[in-house]
Parts: sequence; C-alpha cells; structure tokens
Amino acid sequence: MNLRALLNYLCCVDALIQSTKTIKEKFTINLFLRTTFHVIYFVWFVCVLSWGCVIWFTITDDQLKHPILKDLKILAPFFFTNWNFTFQTIFLGLSLLHDVLEWFDKQKSNLGSKIKYWRDVIFCGMVLPFTLFVTGMFWTVYAIDRELVFPKIYDEVVPWWFNHCVHTNITVVLVVETLLQARRHPTNQRLELILYWIVAFAYAIVYYTIYFVTDRWLYQVFGVMNWWQVCLYQLFIWGISYFFYKMQFPLNRLIHGSDPQPDNNEEKHINDVLHDNDRQTDVLNPDETGKVNADLETSLPEKSWSMKFRNIKNNVENSRL
Repeated sequence: MNLRALLNYLCCVDALIQSTKTIKEKFTINLFLRTTFHVIYFVWFVCVLSWGCVIWFTITDDQLKHPILKDLKILAPFFFTNWNFTFQTIFLGLSLLHDVLEWFDKQKSNLGSKIKYWRDVIFCGMVLPFTLFVTGMFWTVYAIDRELVFPKIYDEVVPWWFNHCVHTNITVVLVVETLLQARRHPTNQRLELILYWIVAFAYAIVYYTIYFVTDRWLYQVFGVMNWWQVCLYQLFIWGISYFFYKMQFPLNRLIHGSDPQPDNNEEKHINDVLHDNDRQTDVLNPDETGKVNADLETSLPEKSWSMKFRNIKNNVENSRL
C-alpha cells in the first residue's frame, strides 16, 4: 500500500468515525433510558400482580357475605383489567430481555430477533389498543357513576393505589414506550390483527357466558342497558379498540419522523465520504500546471486526516529516502 492509498484510507476512517459518533452516543442514551424504564416497570408490575393475588386470597369470610365482594372473589380472573395488565407485564418482560441482549450486542442474534418480533407484535396488537380502551372506558364510566364499574364497597379490599396501577399507570407505559421506541409500521399486521380479534372475541364469549350462567353482569354498566343497547355498546368497544390499533402508527411517525431508509442513507454516506476523499486527493496532488486547487484546499476541514498527514506526505516525498 503506497502512501497516497494509506492517507486516503485514513481520511475515510476519520469521516466514518465522526459521522457515527453522535449516532452511537444517542443510541446509548436511548438504550439506557429504555432499560431503566423497563426494569422499574417490570419489577413494579410483578409486585402489583403479586399484591393482587394477596388481595384475592385475603378476602375474609365476613366480606364474602356481601354479594358484590363475593363476585369479586369468584370472578376476579375474568375482569378484562387483569387480562390487560398481564399483557403489559409480558411485554415489559420481553422488552427488558431484549435490552439486556442489546447491552451485550446480541440483539441481532436468532434469540434477539425472535424476542424483538414478539415484543413488537404483542405491543401493537394487544397492549396498546386494549390499554387505551381500559383506561378510557373505565375512567369515563367511573366519572359518570362509579357503581357501574368499581363499586364503592371495593374500597374495603382494593387499595386506592392498586386501582390507579391497573387503570391509570398502564397508560404511562404506552406514553413512555412510544416516546422511546419507534414503531412506525406494524411488525406483522396480519398476526397483530389475529391476536387482537382473538382476544376481543374470546373476552366477549367469556363475558356473555358469565351472564347467561350466573344471570349477573361482570360490569354493571351493561345492567342498565337493554339488549339492543348492549349490542351497540359491544360494537363500539370493538370499533374504538380497532381505531386505537390503526392510529398508533401515524402517531408514532409523527413523533419519530418519516420512515428511515438506513441502507440508502448508508450508501449515500459512503459515497459522500469517497467524494470528499477524492477532493482531498486533488488537493494533495497538484494538477498538470503544478498548481493546487485553492477552492478545494479551503473547503477541507481544519482537523481532517488529510490535513494532519499532508505535511507527512510532503516530508516523505522530499526526503532522501
């Protein structure tokens, strides 16, 4: 390798290092924030689930004498709030596992790719649409008449902070996750919609089965409606949840910008580097008239590799060696 080729190589390396330095720093900060967030919330959610089990097991016999608390004891596994909270906990666990693989630069491994795939599918198809539905519907009905969704007698066994954890804090997860992680398009729209409709129809089957078997609505808001109103309300539930699913992607693009094209940008960046390298070579080598292009020389960065090694090249060429 001659001296000119060596200098060209050093110029290319320097340009690439400078262009990727800011990106790497930003990536590291984002990864640190995501990891911190996922650790805190995953541990928190596991603790909340554990506390929910404690509440379920510690309802006393005296409290069970009240029919509403008895229904809470028997039917707790069928509340959609608990289903959704479980979806979020699974998602946070997968996210944390993927973050750990990223720290060890293993995110592109076979395991890392599968975890990332299911993490994003579960978030887009299950976590986001159903979380927005649970939070929005619960607090809307609660503001109208809390007895329709969360009877006052629940306060005897369910702490106020637990109620906010499963109905309010779940939306914080969506907001932070959307800000930290770009999901501009579905990972697998067909699979995400399959999961969405499986959950939606499965819960409808469970919900109406409970009513026909026990003659009691799981949520009393249905008890104040006649059947055609119940049908319209059910269609509204499915429609609004589906709307949440579809709207997450344009909203994400609004936050994180338009679709990136890493391959084309990378190719363009390399071409720019090579073009700048050719210009620097023209400066280092006079033309046929023996004059250096002044415009090209003045356009070079003051601290580029070519300037650093220009004197070395001249000294070597003028030396007796």
